[in-house]
Amino acid sequence: MLRESSTTVVARNETWRGDSATEPLEAGWASEAVFFIRALRAPVGPMPKLFVEISPDGMHWVREGACVAMPTQENGVAVVRVAHFGNWLRLRGELPEGSECVVLVTVHLK
Repeated sequence: MLRESSTTVVARNETWRGDSATEPLEAGWASEAVFFIRALRAPVGPMPKLFVEISPDGMHWVREGACVAMPTQENGVAVVRVAHFGNWLRLRGELPEGSECVVLVTVHLK
């Protein structure tokens, strides 16, 4: 049996500063998710870790536990894998004052 899969862009050409997050993604049909984060330009300042968040309703969020360091150079790519996440997913980070990064974030579901 061939498994269903899907790729969704949840942040495209966005400049992340301060408290930043991807668009929420409803993914209850999937059993696993992989986030890819790419820096489209050279990041400015120190880059934080990003945290996977899950939600029962797409409005109230909690950290799932998985995290990944943001890319630190132009075209750098970071990846984080998640399973057992319920229905809603997003990626969130708090960039220090003066830091910013233009990102492309995709999530791949199976």
